[in-house]
Parts: sequence; structure tokens; C-alpha cells
Amino acid sequence: MTLSKSKCLQGILFSLALSLPLAAQATVVEVRTDLGNFQINLFDETTPKTVQNFLSYVNSGQYANNVVHRTEANFVMQSGGFTYNNVFPPTSFQTSPAIANEPVLSNVRGTIAMAKFGGNPDSATSQWFINVNNNASNLDVQNGGFTVFGQVLGDGMDVVDAIVATTTFNFGGAFQSLPLRNYTAADASAGTEPTDSNLIIISDIAVVNDAVVTNPDLNPARNTSLNADNSGGDSGGAMGVFLVSALAVFAIRRRFKSAWLQK
Repeated sequence: MTLSKSKCLQGILFSLALSLPLAAQATVVEVRTDLGNFQINLFDETTPKTVQNFLSYVNSGQYANNVVHRTEANFVMQSGGFTYNNVFPPTSFQTSPAIANEPVLSNVRGTIAMAKFGGNPDSATSQWFINVNNNASNLDVQNGGFTVFGQVLGDGMDVVDAIVATTTFNFGGAFQSLPLRNYTAADASAGTEPTDSNLIIISDIAVVNDAVVTNPDLNPARNTSLNADNSGGDSGGAMGVFLVSALAVFAIRRRFKSAWLQK
């Protein structure tokens, strides 16, 4: 009887938690790109491990001269994994250990989330993506749910949309959907290597406001697709199907767009 009451109480508390508004107390960072800058309000209190991890890369300068290496129309813009040093293709950099998943918030348009490997909810390192569409029905549950840890501010999505509107080219591997400016199909056929005048480069990501309360009016949407047992850091149970054979993973990837490709 005691155990039954305990489970009932847990369920009530979880339901109450879902009904409470989420605080938008946060650090604000500015992403500086070739096509313009945009700011992101990070949710330090809601997803503390993820924000701390992201800021460690920001503060170490590892996001400087990163390329936007993947865009998918009506889906995502992805970066945080490859640096351009006047040599193509861009090179990966040393990352810190992977962090625990924090799938508390929903992958709606304008949010930033961590990319990760398929079949491993707790595999996020440095790569991140911006949701350019409402991807909640897919990414809130896929692979344990993708951790949203911030929101683009103001008219920042105009910059993101402009980047995503850039023509993409397939250079294989992580660069199968690489956005390039001033680059044509004829250039690709001729084997012309892209340079910094073609790539979309993030020159830097910098903290512009580290106040405890930065945008109190923000009310980020919760991820309500995962149940109480799967809402914590290790959320693999929500998509246990990703832990089956490689064939099953391939089949699922054909059905759903994926944001976890890192290498």
C-alpha cells in the first residue's frame, strides 16, 4: 500500500511540475556569422549541464571559425563540430567527454539543441543545431529526446533562415548537406574546392550578457512527450528501439529526419 501511495504521489508531483512555467534565467550569447549575427538566450537553470558544456566551448574559443556544416530546409541548421583553417574540408577538433541528456524542453522553432549519436541519448559533445521548424513530434522523443538548452532572440531567426536558404552541396561524410555561397553546380562538377568565400563561417560565439535574469518574459515549451520515468538525464528508455540492430536503426532513419550525425 505504501509503495502504491508513493507512486501515486510521484505521478501527482510530476503532473504539477509540467504545469509550472519554466524560468528563462539565462546567459545570452551572440553567434557571429558571415550572414549576420543572432543572439541566443541559454536556459542555465533548466538544463544546467548542457549550458555549462556549451559555454565551456564558447569560453575556450573552440567555436571560433566553425563552419555551418549542415542545413536541412524546414528542419535544422547544424554547427559546432568543424573548424575552417584555410583547408578544405574543415577539420574536427578535440571535444570534452559526452554529457548526460536533459530532455526537459521542446524542439520547437527557434530553439537550440545538442546533436548526438544515434542509439545513445547521452552522447552530446560540441555539436549543436537550431530548429528551423517545429520538430517536437520527432526530436522530442527520438533517441531519448534532444536536449533543448536555449532560444533564439528577437529577429535572430531571420539570419538562421537566410543561412538555411543557401544552396547545399554533397561532399560526403558530415558534409552531405553543406551550405555554400557563391558556389555553383558547375564548380562542384569541376571539383573546385570551397573556400572561406563560399563557406558559412561562425567567426565566434561570445557571451554578451551573463546576468542571472536576462529575458524573464520567455516561457519555453516543455517536452511533454516523455513520461516521468524517461524525463531525467538518462532517457534511453523513451526510444529503446534505437538500441536494437543496425538494420532497425537504418529503417528508422529512413522514416525520420535525424539531427544526430556528428562524424
